[in-house]
Amino acid sequence: MDACYPQVERAPMTNDSVHSYKLREARAADVTVLAGIEVEAFSDPWSTSAFTDVLHMPSARTTVMVNTSDVPVAYCVLMTAADQGEIANLAVTQRAHRLGLGAKLLADALDFARARLVVAVYLEVRESNAAARALYRSKDFREIGRRKGYYQRPPEDALVLQWTGTT
Repeated sequence: MDACYPQVERAPMTNDSVHSYKLREARAADVTVLAGIEVEAFSDPWSTSAFTDVLHMPSARTTVMVNTSDVPVAYCVLMTAADQGEIANLAVTQRAHRLGLGAKLLADALDFARARLVVAVYLEVRESNAAARALYRSKDFREIGRRKGYYQRPPEDALVLQWTGTT
């Protein structure tokens, strides 16, 4: 992990389920932990300042799943403009994978989008990220395009997915 980010608190290695975690809106105090999760999850991570900026954007909503110590172990950033939305980022710490936290965050983001009368939500995902693609497919996202060479580390195409809430 990059030296400028603290160690991410790990989810306990027990028989945890999504019920062991709570969803809440992200706070300024969460930014360093979110940046640490980002470094763990992505090869081209957002900076701490990017998370600070997004928390101050009225058109963005950042939610987190927190453990029993109120430490984020997953997050989702939804940005909206008029009747469109974008899942700008969604990540779960490695130790909290396969607990349904990403699905819970994504469902909450889509519920929020519906309440805001958003008619379409978009996102990009690495073509090789089978787990993320399965999650998005489970929430009725469909592939609408490809961005050649979108990711640089390592080089890879991005699949552009769309959710319309009507599929």
